[in-house]
Amino acid sequence: MHRLVSLLYFVLGSWAISISSREAANASEAFITSVTLSSDGLSYYTVIGLGDMNFRVSLDTASSDLWIMASSCSTSACQTVPRYPLTYESATYQSVNENSTQFVAEYADGTIAGGFVAKESFHLSNLTVPNQAFALITDSNVTMTDDISGILGLGFPRISTINATSTNSTPFFPSLAQQGLLQYPLFGLSLTRNSTGTLSLGAIDSSVVTNLSNVEWNPVVEFSPFGNESNSSSYYQWAIPLTSLSVNGTSVALSPSYPTVTGNHSIAIFDVGTPGIYGPWADVSKLFSTFASARLVNEAVVGQWAVPCDSAITLSFTFGQRNFTLQPTDYIIGETSGDPGLCLAWPIALDPSPDGIDWQFGTPFMRTVYTVFSYGIDTLEPPMIGLYSLSNATTPESTSLINSFLASASEVIGTTLPNSLLLTPTATTPAYSFNTSVPASTGAIVQAALATSTYSPIFGAVTTIPDSATLNLSAIPLIQPLPTVATYTVTDSAGMISTSVSRISIPSIVLGAPPGWSSAGFTVRAPAFTLLLSFVVFPSLLSSLLHCTSLDFS
Repeated sequence: MHRLVSLLYFVLGSWAISISSREAANASEAFITSVTLSSDGLSYYTVIGLGDMNFRVSLDTASSDLWIMASSCSTSACQTVPRYPLTYESATYQSVNENSTQFVAEYADGTIAGGFVAKESFHLSNLTVPNQAFALITDSNVTMTDDISGILGLGFPRISTINATSTNSTPFFPSLAQQGLLQYPLFGLSLTRNSTGTLSLGAIDSSVVTNLSNVEWNPVVEFSPFGNESNSSSYYQWAIPLTSLSVNGTSVALSPSYPTVTGNHSIAIFDVGTPGIYGPWADVSKLFSTFASARLVNEAVVGQWAVPCDSAITLSFTFGQRNFTLQPTDYIIGETSGDPGLCLAWPIALDPSPDGIDWQFGTPFMRTVYTVFSYGIDTLEPPMIGLYSLSNATTPESTSLINSFLASASEVIGTTLPNSLLLTPTATTPAYSFNTSVPASTGAIVQAALATSTYSPIFGAVTTIPDSATLNLSAIPLIQPLPTVATYTVTDSAGMISTSVSRISIPSIVLGAPPGWSSAGFTVRAPAFTLLLSFVVFPSLLSSLLHCTSLDFS
């Protein structure tokens, strides 16, 4: 897409930025960097800096901590990726309790990462955070690809292992919000299937979101404390109520696992670290019962369904007042080898989770929207999730388009189909994990742990879906990534017009080794944080025109 951007000029081969006085006061408080889908399709990663070293990290909105493999980790999972060299004396490294504060992260698939807590200067885009707490992993069976060395959590402090064991160790994004270091306490994610997307901090990527009034804002759900954890509720996950579900426009009744606790609402989490869509058995089985010839497979993955590959059926999930529609190419995983006419599909059914979160919307859904995570403001505003649909199509895709997708974008999955139809099992609901004697609500105003109250709230104290017409949307800061292509139009003295296109090359960087370090690093072509230029714009300025050149953000 070609987009004209306000007040940007290309001068003598270097970028110069001209911004208004309002922008100049806050231009350093919004940042943007690229994110890339890993080759195995399981995660999205970006490049960060620790001290004077670069690392790739997978993004995760369902955890809060940053961790990186350390050179002392000798497991096979560690040996294949760039690691933080413990023998290198980084000038910005700080030990925590002489490296004796333990860190352990356990994941739902049974993998584990363990090590110790430390602090280091952290870099992302043109942002620098000194003394950021993180974990150095010395033992792990978490498998990484594409030279990814760790995970960057973007969740709430309550789920942070580091924050619970070390003082002055607030996780990365909450720290930015609590210190007021961002233009506004939010971050946005643009995910793509075949190319890079963006992670923006403090502003929304206006190269993707072209109409703020079409963002559906949803207050986040509070959770009660665990046992005697505290005497008040707080924010725990990026979770909101799922209003309804429909298949080809026909409603499918939702069955919340803990209706008396959640006010008869199904709770849904948005997790960029989850490469799928998951729901409870009761809902998922009803959803697939509307597909002709759908079958429960339960082979390699319990709760997996297969549907006819030519199913011209849409799935619509309603959040707030707006429907968000998945086309077959969004929810089909790939063809089964046992029957090429059948395809595995999302969602997969899971047993009820004791935290009351019934639905997990990972990257197959998040690729269809731009997702905004607004952190909330102490005493003034709850956390919000904003969803901006990237497609307005509601009618099913054509069979030819689905066949083309299957031929080019998916894979044949080794699957042995059962000889007979399987019955849907009856799931057992475990005891609820939280202390229900302490009430929790959606969109509650809290006194602490969110962004500093020096921010001026855009949404205010809302417990229901706000009407966009009542919001001061012009106060939401916007940002755009560095263009990858510049088109120049030149008129010579004879009046002849010529056009040339210049593509900005991506330089090579070294992962896991400081400059001049004798140990071999991993050299890759990747956008380096020091080379990503970004600029903040506001809706009132978007009508301004760029002179003499057009810029391609695709």
